[in-house]
Amino acid sequence: MMDLSNPVLNRFLATAKPSATYKMMDRVAARRASGEAVISLSAGEPDFDTPAHIGEAGIAAIRAGHTRYTQVAGMRALREAIAAKFQRENGLDVDWRDTLVCSGGKQVIFNALAATLNEGDEVIVPAPYWVSYPEIVQLCGAQAVTVPCEAASGFKLTPAALQAAITPRTRWLILNSPSNPTGAVYSRAELQALAEVLLAHPHVLVLSDDIYEHLIFDGHAFFTLAQVEPRLRERVLTMNGVSKAYAMTGWRIGFATGPRWLIDAMEKLQGQQTSAASSISQHAALAALNGPQDFIAQSRAVFQRRRDRVVAQLNAAPGLHCDVPHGAFYAFASCEALLGQTTRAGTRLDSDEAVVHALLDEAGVATVHGSAFGLGPYIRIAYALDDAALERACTAIQQFCRALAA
Repeated sequence: MMDLSNPVLNRFLATAKPSATYKMMDRVAARRASGEAVISLSAGEPDFDTPAHIGEAGIAAIRAGHTRYTQVAGMRALREAIAAKFQRENGLDVDWRDTLVCSGGKQVIFNALAATLNEGDEVIVPAPYWVSYPEIVQLCGAQAVTVPCEAASGFKLTPAALQAAITPRTRWLILNSPSNPTGAVYSRAELQALAEVLLAHPHVLVLSDDIYEHLIFDGHAFFTLAQVEPRLRERVLTMNGVSKAYAMTGWRIGFATGPRWLIDAMEKLQGQQTSAASSISQHAALAALNGPQDFIAQSRAVFQRRRDRVVAQLNAAPGLHCDVPHGAFYAFASCEALLGQTTRAGTRLDSDEAVVHALLDEAGVATVHGSAFGLGPYIRIAYALDDAALERACTAIQQFCRALAA
C-alpha cells in the first residue's frame, strides 16, 4: 500500500522550483489580507482594463450560446485571424492550418517542448530568462543550458556565446524579445547574426517568444527570427498572444505558428491535455485581432512615459543602477552596491533575494530578485501600475536605500 504521508512525485516535478514571481505575489496577497498596505511591482501584467469592444465580444459570445467545445487547435475563424496577423505584422506567409490556439502563451511553450524533448536533450536558455523556461524544460525531462548574457551585451545572446553552447544534444534555443525580465530588444542585425550560427546547425529548433512584440519604445522596430531569416522558417516556432498587447492576461489565449509537423504534434498533445481553449476567450481574441488597434499605441505611450520616470528614480536611489530598457514593461536594476549593507531593521543584505524581501518587509514594495531569472544581483521592477502608485513605490525604494548602514 502506498504511504500517502510520503507521496511519490514525478522525479522531474520533485526537483522543479515554483515560480518566484507567483511566490512574491502570494506574499503580497497574504500581507494585504492582514491589512498591510503593499505596492506590488512584481506582477507581469498590464494594469489597464481589457478594451471594451473585446469584453463585449466575450459577453456577446455567451449570450449567443458559444459556450461549447471548439476544435482542439482553435476556431477556424480565430486561426485565420492569427494567420492574417502574422502576415500583416510580421511578414510571415502563414496558412491558418499552421497555427495553434492554446490556453495562454505558457501552454504554447509547454506543448512545443513536451512534444519534442526526450531525456538527455538540451535547450539553450539565455539568462536572464523568464522564470518558467528552465522549469518547463526540466518537467519535459530535458536539460536547460543557461547562457549568461551580462549587461555589457545588453543582456542579449551573442553569436559567439550561442556557438559555444550548441552541442549534438541541443534540441531548442529559446529567444525572447522584448525580454522578460530585462526589456532587451534584438535588432534585425542581431537576429541575423544569430541566424547565421543556427544555419550551420540544422538539428536546432528555435522558439521565438514574441509576447511583448507591441511594447517597444523609442521608435525601435520589432523583428522576429523567421521574418529575418526565411531559411529558418521550417525550424522556428513563433509564438505570441493577446495577454500583453490587449491587456487580456486572464482570458488565457496564446497562439503560435510553425512547421506543420510541429503544430500537428502540439495539437495531438493538447487534445489529451486540456483540449481547446475557452470558446468565450477565443471569441474575445478574435475581436482583439480583427478590431481597432488604437489601444496598442496608447498603452505603449503610457508605458514609455512610466519607464522614463521609473528608471530615472531608480538611478537616483543610492546603490541601484538601471540601464534604459527598450521594450516590455520591466526595469532590471543592479543592486550589487547594496550587498553587504544592513537595513534599518537589522537585516543583512547578502543577496538580491535578501534585498527584495527587505524591500517588502521594510518598505512595503514588492519586486522580484534577478537571480530567480538566472542573473543576479538585480531586482526586477514591473512598472505596469498607475503613475501615483509608481511614484510612491519609487520614493519608498529611495528612502530604503538611503537608510542603509554599511
